[in-house]
Amino acid sequence: MTSFVSHTTVDCRNAYELSEWWKQLLGYVDMPDDPNEPGHEECLIRDAETGHLILFIEVSDEKSVKNRMHFDLRPRTGTQDDEVVRLLGIGATQVADLRGKYGPGTGWVVLADPEGNEFCILKAEAERKSPS
Repeated sequence: MTSFVSHTTVDCRNAYELSEWWKQLLGYVDMPDDPNEPGHEECLIRDAETGHLILFIEVSDEKSVKNRMHFDLRPRTGTQDDEVVRLLGIGATQVADLRGKYGPGTGWVVLADPEGNEFCILKAEAERKSPS
């Protein structure tokens, strides 16, 4: 017997605002029969392509330490650099730039969402496949 991941849950202070921010980042959408609205304490978003679900749940405690789990994101289109610029433009903050850490063409950029949850931006598939 085994289990499978039903959805990924993110604890937060404002479920609606954070779910709206991540929808911009990922291109996810609300559930058709349960749209998210201001004041909702739980907001579920879905990737229209894969069906992956992320649930944002309001909690009373503040984030106080580094995440033990995080998203590693790969741009669907464009480059890693393009995606970092786009995300900084919608309110992400840069935590660390580890591009080239393991030699030319390697590495990632650590960003944080508006509530401080960290995630990484990896190279796009096309960048990984082309020799640099």
